[in-house]
Amino acid sequence: MLPPRSPQRRQLLQATAQLYGVSEDTLYRILRDRLRPRAVHRAARGQPRVMSREQLERYCELIAALKLRTSNTQGRHLSTSEAIRLLETYGVETPAGHVQAIATSNAGATTTRRCASNRQPSAFKLKRAMRVGSSI
Repeated sequence: MLPPRSPQRRQLLQATAQLYGVSEDTLYRILRDRLRPRAVHRAARGQPRVMSREQLERYCELIAALKLRTSNTQGRHLSTSEAIRLLETYGVETPAGHVQAIATSNAGATTTRRCASNRQPSAFKLKRAMRVGSSI
């Protein structure tokens, strides 16, 4: 690597700028931007990708209600994956009517993934005590 004030470096950059038909300033700007660190997370971090936040919150509430309604005296309940499968395959009867999640056709990928369903209740501040009184 050549030092910043080296005449050889300057000649190399002039030749490169001439080769690509841009000015030296443009070449320096491109190099500066290329070496700049980028954000680790996506710009819309914390926002659901597949569906709206309200819809995802509703699905998470339904999944939490399914898990709660299937729990036994020992506290065992359906897995999140199984609750999602039931919601997508058969749907759930709620006071507002029949609700069924729509599975996408991406090689078995689901609309509501397990990791999103496990993460979102804490993001939406859905606590177990709050879910007990739910009328879903």
